[in-house]
Amino acid sequence: MSAAYLDPRTGQTFPLDPPSWSGPGHAPLLLTPLPGITRAQIDPSTRSLWRYRAALPFQPAQPITLGEGGTPLLRGTLHGTPAYLKAEWVMPTGSFKDRGASVMLSLLRDQGVKAVLEDSSGNGGAAVAAYAAAGGLAATIMAPASTSPAKLVQMRAHGATLELIPGSRQDTADAAVARSDTIFYASHNWHPFFLQGTKTLAYELWEDLGFRAPDNIITPCGAGSNVLGCEIGFSELQRSGEIEAMPRIFAAQPANCGPIAAAFLAGEDVAEKVEIKPTIAEGTAIARPVRLREVLGTLRETLGGAVMLTEEEIGQATLELAHLGMYVEPTSAQAVAAFGKLLAAGTITSEQVTVIVLTGSGLKATVRIAELSGSAL
Repeated sequence: MSAAYLDPRTGQTFPLDPPSWSGPGHAPLLLTPLPGITRAQIDPSTRSLWRYRAALPFQPAQPITLGEGGTPLLRGTLHGTPAYLKAEWVMPTGSFKDRGASVMLSLLRDQGVKAVLEDSSGNGGAAVAAYAAAGGLAATIMAPASTSPAKLVQMRAHGATLELIPGSRQDTADAAVARSDTIFYASHNWHPFFLQGTKTLAYELWEDLGFRAPDNIITPCGAGSNVLGCEIGFSELQRSGEIEAMPRIFAAQPANCGPIAAAFLAGEDVAEKVEIKPTIAEGTAIARPVRLREVLGTLRETLGGAVMLTEEEIGQATLELAHLGMYVEPTSAQAVAAFGKLLAAGTITSEQVTVIVLTGSGLKATVRIAELSGSAL
């Protein structure tokens, strides 16, 4: 089955060549459904996400890889309840974005792309900068001027051209789209190849759990690449006959910037008019997610949901995890705070197998965590 770009809102399809980051009128694209793979098609000689390369839309001649994937699945007890914690912060650049960057840039390089533009509040830019450097591509990263210094240093260290944009995260995204006619826009929020990378999280969890799907997955959510990646990956595993049922997928968002959660909780298919405020969970501060409709569809179709969290709940969860030895950024800790609220509501139970996705390293948020813990820098 050959893959094509798909506009899920019209059903229109487009060939993968020439490289594209959006459809007509800047419509967000996905790929046409792929058949998935069986456990026999895993490449056991590869200790990275590329062990699942047979599930990708095409095989790059030489993947751009730094050993991403293969992250630990830890057993823990949170809120008095056992759960699995997927340590996605244990990646080459310190966040789950390495999955998408590795696959997206590998496929784009095979299509002849030599220079890329990305916009990011930090982790996506760091990942694109690193994998562009590893693959011999030129990278320009636009980031909000308020981005954590540690993330900006990381992007510069990889040799990317860094442009700081005044204003909100959305202002940065708008500036990148305006520049996209002069350099290829390899956006982790827009390009469907990025989701082909994040879907490997589903394949990895399936293998981690003895070739089973969990009952529940809780993940931080900004633009929704982990929500959609898990939906794509587990749907493929269902099509290939490897699992019988989809896990329920839950999105955790800050109340200060939670358009997906607000729309879900309101029962709407479009963004609610909510006030956007700064949040310590900067990695999910996406005011206008381009695939909001598709993310809401996934949450509803999998019988999952969305949780909105206060800044205090996010901060407390960050320190609780640190006291358990897991040093993650506040963006990641949202998923643990959401787990507690879902348990309290009876939405999920202790008998179910729940995976909490921890997406980024605390080393990326040193200033924020210092403020939470009262530590002096």
